[in-house]
Amino acid sequence: MDQVAQLLEENQRLRKAVDELSILNELSRVISSTMSLDAVIESVVKRSVKAAHGQQGMITLVDEGAATEMRTLVRARDSTTDHPRFHLNQNILGWMMTYKKPLISNDMTTDSRFSGVKVEEELHSLLCVPLLVKNRLIGILTVFNKRDHGTFTQDDQRLLAIIASQSAQILENARLYEEEQKKMELEKELIAAREVQMNLLPTELPRVANFEFAATTLPAHEIGGDFYDIIRVDEHSYEIVIADVAGKGLPAALLATLGKGVLYSQALQHDSPVHQIRQSNLILRRSIPKNSFITMMLALVNPGAKTVTLSNAGHCYPLFYRSKSQTTEMLAVRGMALNLTDAIRCEEQTITMEPNDCMIFYSDGVNEAINSQQEMFGIERVQTIVTQHAGNSAENLLQKIVDEIKSFAKGVSQHDDITVFIVKATG
Repeated sequence: MDQVAQLLEENQRLRKAVDELSILNELSRVISSTMSLDAVIESVVKRSVKAAHGQQGMITLVDEGAATEMRTLVRARDSTTDHPRFHLNQNILGWMMTYKKPLISNDMTTDSRFSGVKVEEELHSLLCVPLLVKNRLIGILTVFNKRDHGTFTQDDQRLLAIIASQSAQILENARLYEEEQKKMELEKELIAAREVQMNLLPTELPRVANFEFAATTLPAHEIGGDFYDIIRVDEHSYEIVIADVAGKGLPAALLATLGKGVLYSQALQHDSPVHQIRQSNLILRRSIPKNSFITMMLALVNPGAKTVTLSNAGHCYPLFYRSKSQTTEMLAVRGMALNLTDAIRCEEQTITMEPNDCMIFYSDGVNEAINSQQEMFGIERVQTIVTQHAGNSAENLLQKIVDEIKSFAKGVSQHDDITVFIVKATG
């Protein structure tokens, strides 16, 4: 009988070993055939639950590089339908991140390591193993509740440790691949947004009597919603628009397209900039999300009368250089951004320009341009540049402003587009 018992025991041991090898081989085959992070996680969790005879399992991805907080992401679970879904307690997560070694707890309520920790109802036992890549913790593999009210064993721990060792690098590779794919998608969106934004800009500025125009936009890496244009309203006047849509990327660029189209239709119907702003606002209130808004400055230029009529919808105040006094001031033309309310308040102001007077319109990306010390360029620097170089052509003055901003930033990536439009009286 003893010999029969020994043979049965040996047979059982061999069968268990075969089952384990089968699980490991199957897992290796599946996770090696995909670069999908979700697919890898699902396969690892499913086979871990099967191997350890648990009720459910999960993988928690850990970012140990987070500077101010520990970030985790639960990506997959495998469970039976008649049990609640369990979560990895923060205390247990902290223990695993500290010690980076397997953890078995077969009675959570009496485990002295976690005394005082609130345990979820129906959670009786758990087995955690670290997912390590070159001794760096990238995640935690957890199986909850041994089936049939059993207890997790050292054999369970050993098998899950093998699964974790086999899976960790593949999980990390899949995560890096996923991040790279997201970056590529983002770059595609940025390219599309940049194309939309560039299509909003005029290919060239008109030559008119008594005035010079110069303008540019320097797109930030995360494309914003800046745009400018100059519209020939009639044979006597041109209208300049400079605008900034709240937001980044393709949504902002598309919203800018809509805003420009609405304004263009109003510019051809109404000769008053303030009326154009109010009518455009009413149309946008019915067309764009309530949490979106657009700042906009309009300048109606009459070359014959040598006047510029301004109206502002929450945009940066323009700068005005007076050649007689050789001073640069800010024109406080007040107004509310578009889409904040139905009846927006805005002002209209007409300026008569003398020869060599300059008017500078800009977006907040100009004064908010930063350097490596996170210092802002500031509007005072722009005023100084204008005062010192207003005697140059509009194009040269524009280039001087751009050069000074670039010199100040010293290659630091900017958070917002930088847009400048200059109007200079020549006669």
